[in-house]
Amino acid sequence: MADTMVCRETYGSHTEGRYVKQWDGSIKRTERNKDATFTGIRTFVRDVFLPLGYPESVSEDYMSYQLWDTLQAFCSTIIGTLATHAMLKGAGVGDETATATAATITWLLKDGTSMTGRIMFAWYNSSNLDCDCKKWRLFADILNDTAFCVQILAPAFSRSLYTLIACISGLCFAIVGLVGGATRAALTMHQARRNNMADVSAKDGSQETMVNLAGLLVSLMITPIVAGHTSLTWSLFLLAVTMHIYANFRAVKSVVMETLNQARFHIVCQAFLDCNQQQINGVMNPAVVNPLEPVIWSQTRPFTLHLGVQLSRLLQSSPDLDECLHSNDKEHYLMGFNNRKGEINVVLHHNATAEDVIKACFQAEIIMFAKKQASENHPIQRQAPSHFVKDLIDVFTNGGPLSNAECWQVIRLANQTECIAQMQ
Repeated sequence: MADTMVCRETYGSHTEGRYVKQWDGSIKRTERNKDATFTGIRTFVRDVFLPLGYPESVSEDYMSYQLWDTLQAFCSTIIGTLATHAMLKGAGVGDETATATAATITWLLKDGTSMTGRIMFAWYNSSNLDCDCKKWRLFADILNDTAFCVQILAPAFSRSLYTLIACISGLCFAIVGLVGGATRAALTMHQARRNNMADVSAKDGSQETMVNLAGLLVSLMITPIVAGHTSLTWSLFLLAVTMHIYANFRAVKSVVMETLNQARFHIVCQAFLDCNQQQINGVMNPAVVNPLEPVIWSQTRPFTLHLGVQLSRLLQSSPDLDECLHSNDKEHYLMGFNNRKGEINVVLHHNATAEDVIKACFQAEIIMFAKKQASENHPIQRQAPSHFVKDLIDVFTNGGPLSNAECWQVIRLANQTECIAQMQ
């Protein structure tokens, strides 16, 4: 009697083994790969460093991001070793005139500055870390390298300035820790596809720890070589910093976020409106939009969009209230346009839904599109198939600063819901 397969054991999309019923009634497990040693090592590495169910349990950009992130973590460890060596030298290690009390006071001041700066930065900018996580992730790593550079410069200054240098670098590291942790959480949420954020986060920690360990081993070899050689230290530092920033840039550019922030929404809408002007149908997909998102410099837009502002940003008088209600009829939001400040402000109703927010943002994008077309003054694009877009362009091409009445006219023209529905 021939052996028959009872079941197949899989790990994600990979077949790990088969259970076969023998002629004597017993069930035997057979490995997919006959090389048990290779299979065992591969399975061990996968189980230790990759989330359970990889690759189906994570996003498609997981591996590309983690590879670049691994390289940047290794470079960061090398840079940190060079900076630590310089800081210890600046603190007076090996100097008989240095006292433990002075070093303790310096460290206490550094820690106090770091804690204060961390609280202040979180209060000022924490709301932007989630939606613009790629840009802030890169910012954190550049600031991290800046702090290391300050530490390496420490021995070049007098002992009296060491406390100031320590406080500056400590403040930078505190901000780096805050921004890095917040943006890493946002990226982990994006990568986890099976409600496995804890597993993805833990395996990322294991990968980083392993890379840091490898970096420490390399640091043990290079520290005696560069010690006392300033030119060699700076050469290695500049090489590691260049690789570190490049790896971080490639890492964040490889991430394909499937949600919309203002930058990605602006790219999608402007491309859509431009295609509509040329009577071409099509909406950009995430794989196309994400590489176009700026991660170093701020995005250039005709106007700044502020969501969820106070009503006082829109209204200064009773006539403004009448115009505002008339221009935003039947909406769960109120929109105002300030041409002098270059702002589009949106007040949200307490019953506003996500659809209302997107509609408000799209209305703002129509205003920005009209302003851009009026500035570029392309004749072929002035022949707008949507009449309200052409009317908007005409308002911006009249010349001179817009009056208060014209600003409210811009809002009314952009709030053509039936035309927006036709465009979509």
